[in-house]
Amino acid sequence: MKGAACTGFRGKQTQKHPCPVGQSIQQPQISWLLFVFFSSDIEISRAQSPKAVDVLAKEIGLLTDEIEIYGQTKAKVRLSLLERLKDQPDGKYVLVAGITPTPLGEGKSTVTVGLVQALTAHLNINSFACLRQPSQGPTFGVKGGAAGGGYAQVIPMEEFNLHLTGDIHAITAANNLLAAAIDARILHENTQSDKSLYNRLVPVVNGMRGFSAIQLARLRRLGINKTDPETLTEEEISKFVRLDIDPSTITWQRVVDTNDRFLRKVTVGQANTEKGFVRQAQFDIAVASEIMAILALTTSLQDMKERLGKMVVANDKKGEPVTAEDLGVTGALAVLMKDAIKPTLMQTLEGTPVFVHAGPFANIAHGNSSVLADKIALKLVGEKGFVVTEAGFGADIGMEKFFNIKCRASGLVPSVVVLVATVRALKMHGGGPNVTAGAPLKKEYTEENLQLVADGCCNLQKQIQITQLFGVPVVVALNVFKTDSPAEVDLVCKMAKESGAFDAVPCNHWSAGGRGAVKLAQAVEKAANQKNSFKYLYSLELPIVEKIRIIAQKVYGAQDIELSPTAQSQVDRYTQQGFGNLPICMAKTHLSLSHQPERKGVPTGFILPISDVRASIGAGFIYPLVGTMSTMPGLPTRPCFYDIDLDPITEQVKGLF
Repeated sequence: MKGAACTGFRGKQTQKHPCPVGQSIQQPQISWLLFVFFSSDIEISRAQSPKAVDVLAKEIGLLTDEIEIYGQTKAKVRLSLLERLKDQPDGKYVLVAGITPTPLGEGKSTVTVGLVQALTAHLNINSFACLRQPSQGPTFGVKGGAAGGGYAQVIPMEEFNLHLTGDIHAITAANNLLAAAIDARILHENTQSDKSLYNRLVPVVNGMRGFSAIQLARLRRLGINKTDPETLTEEEISKFVRLDIDPSTITWQRVVDTNDRFLRKVTVGQANTEKGFVRQAQFDIAVASEIMAILALTTSLQDMKERLGKMVVANDKKGEPVTAEDLGVTGALAVLMKDAIKPTLMQTLEGTPVFVHAGPFANIAHGNSSVLADKIALKLVGEKGFVVTEAGFGADIGMEKFFNIKCRASGLVPSVVVLVATVRALKMHGGGPNVTAGAPLKKEYTEENLQLVADGCCNLQKQIQITQLFGVPVVVALNVFKTDSPAEVDLVCKMAKESGAFDAVPCNHWSAGGRGAVKLAQAVEKAANQKNSFKYLYSLELPIVEKIRIIAQKVYGAQDIELSPTAQSQVDRYTQQGFGNLPICMAKTHLSLSHQPERKGVPTGFILPISDVRASIGAGFIYPLVGTMSTMPGLPTRPCFYDIDLDPITEQVKGLF
């Protein structure tokens, strides 16, 4: 097996409960139907006995020394695999995106899982799902678990949703170490002389004084080509020890992976020990950290270390950028992230392989799984195989960022886009009543209403058009609910094909597993063989404002953009600092094509307000904030945690989706 990918993945496995594998959805067993419709996702997950992860690893062609096992059902995969398989041709690359969703979500993860189950367990085509690790924020807040659902999910789902292998914890630790370093450095510079700072930063140890490697690198950046600490002049010592951070320009925030609205604005430094150096700050959700974006976009350990060092945290009092490298913390950040960089191997309910890596939130973050997971999976499936990865929320944000940011970083070219839609969401876009998480659906969503569906297909048509901007074939996957009528399903598929989709297929993967997505898999296989004329939406050489305008007008449908004075000032500063040739990562609501969540369908004629612009230099993008978009979600009146519990006898988690 050495030097090549596995020639054939294996799906299907022994079931503890009736499972749809091998059964017909048209002629189901009554006991199976009852189990499907009256069991929670976690009960369905537990009804399956996952194969041991070392068995799964062997099936897909991994060597023993290429995995690090975490328990019985998950393992980290070492990056050395890429070197071993460097001459192996890549498989086909499929992106799952969606229309503008309701607050309930429309099932991109279930479609992703159902599709790979269909490909591998039912059509005998090697495939790999690459999913994002869910945040604790929505897990305990509004959305609940994010492992898929029904008979199309990743198992064990409680391990998928809770901690996994600790990647988000590592990101949180690294992010907050850097935040602590910023404030500590300001305090020490404000309370010590140059000589005192120098003696502490370059101490005498065993009678010798020496620079660390990261300090020598800083000296070189300052143009000081000396290696002996005793030879620096007073002027050189002052340049070396003083970062002179301007506190009003600090853009690096602390993070926590919990929806905590009261941390959106905080004051730090109020203890007497901080000598009155008080400033206003904020917390972001952990998965919105630039370090998460770096994890998603990096291509190697060396690349990650370089990106971590380039992260700009503030400006000095001369207006020059201050980086993590200047603070001397790059090596420590890399140490905290050394295991998180490895993708986590898990499996679907039907035993097909899944990589879980990087984080969610395409509305306030990058919102895509990792380049490394995709690259490794593309080698493992072989030339005729498929890697199916998922982008967050609608095609207007998650997919746009996948193409313009992730594909630039990876160099990978997508073969086809699967665009997920539901009758429920289309009815909302057609003028149906508001959909609220936790509240029962109104009758408009549970009874046939062809007019609402037809009116709402404008959003589906717009998302198809957005996909076509990038020159990639699109297949619409209609995620079918039991309340959808055959006439509604037929209408959506007809209108999707008339709007330019290569195909449109109803999917029953939630209730039937991979068998319910076989037609989708066949459509994807055909679409992936079509002519592909992939192109980026904009040139990186364009000015920052023009790139923002192109996204606003061509993707969102805005008439124009309007930058606040703060946003314009930041754009001018980043351009002057040499960061103008970076792609754009818009922070915008996912509930509308516009900046106003209540505007459904296809809004037009609006002016898109840009309230602020930030720079994620290590990740490699400019980060505009649209309107009042917050980077820290809040808990609703009745969060999901009311239903989550632990059985102290069996230690089983209850109520997790």
